[in-house]
Amino acid sequence: MEISGLRGNFNLENGVEYQSTMKETESTDLTQKADIRTCRDAERSIIKKFRRELWCRFTKAVQEYELIRDGDRIAVCISGGKDSMLMAKLFQELYRHGKRNFELVFLVMNPGYNERNYQRILENARFLNVPITVFSSEIFDIVSSEESSPCYLCARMRRGYLYSKARELGCNKIALGHHYDDVIETVLMGMLYGGQIQTMMPKLHSVNFEGMELIRPMYLIREKDIIHWANYNGLRFIQCACRFTEKCASENGAEKSSKRAEIKQLIALLAERDPVIESNIFRSVENVNLNTIIAWKKDGARHHFLDDYDGNSGQSGETVDRMQSEKEIDSEKTESERESVAEEKTVSERESVAEEKTGSKKEPVAEKKGKGETEE
Repeated sequence: MEISGLRGNFNLENGVEYQSTMKETESTDLTQKADIRTCRDAERSIIKKFRRELWCRFTKAVQEYELIRDGDRIAVCISGGKDSMLMAKLFQELYRHGKRNFELVFLVMNPGYNERNYQRILENARFLNVPITVFSSEIFDIVSSEESSPCYLCARMRRGYLYSKARELGCNKIALGHHYDDVIETVLMGMLYGGQIQTMMPKLHSVNFEGMELIRPMYLIREKDIIHWANYNGLRFIQCACRFTEKCASENGAEKSSKRAEIKQLIALLAERDPVIESNIFRSVENVNLNTIIAWKKDGARHHFLDDYDGNSGQSGETVDRMQSEKEIDSEKTESERESVAEEKTVSERESVAEEKTGSKKEPVAEKKGKGETEE
């Protein structure tokens, strides 16, 4: 039987299905409109409610460290976490309200996420209206059997893949979402676990990818403000989704899964006693007085305060003997240094395994540590 109606004729047997489809379509339209409103609210909150905490600190870092220049094509690297997703929105706002003297590519690498995390990344990108370019790698499979410092190896390989893909897409810079808290944690980690004073730089020239540069525009933004923005807008992002971290979290608890987590807890404890401690850690590497430093390195060369202590620019016999002694001491690798060497060796070994699996030869993708760069 056919029934005539305002929407035209349709078969009674399919009438329920038709009506159901119409309701689903209307429901989908309403959901999409709600998503658009929520996305706009999240964007507006960056400029309005969180202007001082997020927007001003983002633009200050861009200007103060000269992170963007005319003609730049920047690959905004998105891992799916809160930091990189906010960075993507900040770049969109900068492009929308700025002079548009640069181009953006929003790059997502899938290193082997489980399906649930991968879908969460895609959903958040759609919800926040971020037009992502996705590519895959086998990094999680390659480093899964690595027992010694898999995070170091994973980070280096991920960066190498990102550099390679970004260059393929015509980009000259990659942007990473490291924030203020990452910086001060790195400073303290270097002192306590590395026996050195160094920091996470706001920008770096790539060692292995000529003409490429790394920038960190979230450099001055506090993590607590990122979390506040996400919670305020009801946004849920993935945590560190690697298998090693998941294993550590299940065995030891999420807060005890790495040295960085330990340092984060230590800084929080110190900040409870005196809040200025966090900013003092950050500023400590801006206020280095070489007149009060015993020894330092620059461009691979080692310097010592005795080199010109008595106004002599040359090296005395005692200084030469001392430097020779220091070289001998340096040659006796500490356990952490041996691990670092082993990790770099493992990079090439793992890549060889990956090449055998895929049957294709790839260019080296693990970015080596460059001048002024820390082991993150």
